[in-house]
Amino acid sequence: MRLQAQGVNLAYDTRLIAEDLTLSVPDGKVSVLIGPNGCGKSTALRSLARLLPPRAGQVVLDGKSIQDTPTREVARRLAILPQVLSAPEGITIEDLVWFGRHPHRSSLKVPGERDREAVEWAMTVTGVADMRDMHVDQLSGGQRQRVWIALCLAQETDIILLDEPTTYLDVAYQLEVLDLLAALNKDHGTTVAMVLHDFNMAAEYADHIFVMSAGKLVAEGEPKDVLTPELIQHVFHVESRVMEHPVSGKPLCIPVRGKRTSQPAPGRSASAAAVTSGMR
Repeated sequence: MRLQAQGVNLAYDTRLIAEDLTLSVPDGKVSVLIGPNGCGKSTALRSLARLLPPRAGQVVLDGKSIQDTPTREVARRLAILPQVLSAPEGITIEDLVWFGRHPHRSSLKVPGERDREAVEWAMTVTGVADMRDMHVDQLSGGQRQRVWIALCLAQETDIILLDEPTTYLDVAYQLEVLDLLAALNKDHGTTVAMVLHDFNMAAEYADHIFVMSAGKLVAEGEPKDVLTPELIQHVFHVESRVMEHPVSGKPLCIPVRGKRTSQPAPGRSASAAAVTSGMR
């Protein structure tokens, strides 16, 4: 595995978010981190992207501590799409995508043919090439997400990390963005790891799912092995029914109205009970 967290403790100031967290992102797969709000999944993704140094343990990229790897070198291997994004006012799509070439160029180097090809390919594969001269602030939410993904692709990395890329998008744009990421994985072998809230979307698009609760990794594996009624009740405190999706055959999780269960007592770890064969 090229990207791993090895026994990391993650914290903001004095608040411990995750403790002794170990996970390995499968190469060439689509992986999804799911879990309740505040469980540490976005924090874990930030640490994998070198945005949050661990208090203990280490994140390893290609066999080397990511904190000991120069920023420019990391950016040539790994791209991150954060949840909160802000583009300079009035910038065009093409100009924003060009930012993805910064890790490959010095400040004085004139853009070369490789740079132009990478930017053109990134805009083409994300379907924004015909809009290249439009201002980013004129775009819909789904279009903006595609432009930001194009920026990541222009970096020419083999790994892309995304923090809730479907947030604030209606279902049509959610599917558009997730279909794009699935195509990048299938057609180009890109390793994709992302945080999602919707476990049905996770089941539909993920090859591998990580389930987090209270800063711990409590389950991982293929969706069919991990997404069980027992795990959903244990982690999300919701009674549900899990069946086979009639089209894709993936797990389809249906929460039962009015069947929210009680949460664990204070001080009890959410990973205290092994309730599914996929649990660690």
